[in-house]
Amino acid sequence: MKLDGKVAVVTGAASGMGKAIATLYAKEGAKVVVADLNKEGAEQVVEEISNDGGVATAVQVNVAKLEDIEHMIDTAVNKYGTLDILVNNAGIMDGFEPVGDISDEKWDLIFEVNTKGVMRAIRKAIPIFLEKGEGVIINTASTGGLNGAHAGVAYGASKHAVVGITKNTGFMYAQKGIRCNAIAPGAVETNIMSSVKDVNEFGASRARVAQSVIPRAGKPEEIAQVALFLASDESSFVNGTVVVADAGWTAAF
Repeated sequence: MKLDGKVAVVTGAASGMGKAIATLYAKEGAKVVVADLNKEGAEQVVEEISNDGGVATAVQVNVAKLEDIEHMIDTAVNKYGTLDILVNNAGIMDGFEPVGDISDEKWDLIFEVNTKGVMRAIRKAIPIFLEKGEGVIINTASTGGLNGAHAGVAYGASKHAVVGITKNTGFMYAQKGIRCNAIAPGAVETNIMSSVKDVNEFGASRARVAQSVIPRAGKPEEIAQVALFLASDESSFVNGTVVVADAGWTAAF
C-alpha cells in the first residue's frame, strides 16, 4: 500500500473530492482524520472507511476558525501519534461577482475559508514536519487559480493566492524534507456549487464563455488519484508546483 503507516488530515472530507481522497488514502493504508464542517457527513465517511477495514476519525472543523484548525491537527497527533500528510481541500465558491460588484463581506468570507484556512493549517503542521524531517502538503487550488474566467473575482483571487502559498512553501522548505504541491481541478462533479448564493448574472454570463469549452466534468475519484500520487513517494521529486486535472480544458486558453 502506497501510504502504509502514514497519518493524513483531509479537510472538506464529508463529500466530493475530499471524501474521495480520504477514502482512497485509507484504502492505501493511511490513518485519516476526516475533517469537515458537516459533522454527520464526516462521521458517515468514517463509518464507510471503517466498514472497508480502514482507520479514520471524524472532526468537525470550520476552517475559518483558528481554534478549529489547531484542534484538527492536534487530533491527528494525539490520536495517531503524528502527522505525515495534510490535504487542504475545503473551499467555497463566490457568486461570480466581478470586482465592480463584490462586497467586503463576501470577499472576506471567501478568503477566510479558501486562503487563510490553508495558511493556518500549514502553519500548524510545519513544526511537526520539521521535527520529523519530512511531510507532505497538498492544496486544492483550481483552474480558477490560474485563469480569470472560471468564477468571480473573490474566488479567483483566493485560489491564485493558494497557488502562491503552495509555491512559496514548496521552495522555502525544499531542503527540510517537506513537499508542498497543489491540484488545480477543472469542472468536477461535487456539491461546491451549493455554496453559491445570489448569482451575479453578468459575472456568470462571462464565465459561461469559458465553460462552453469544458471537455467533460471529472469524477471526484479522478482527483483523488492525483492526490494519492502527490502524497506518495512516487512524487518525491515533485515540489512547489500545480498539477492541473481538467481533461484538457485550459489547454484551450
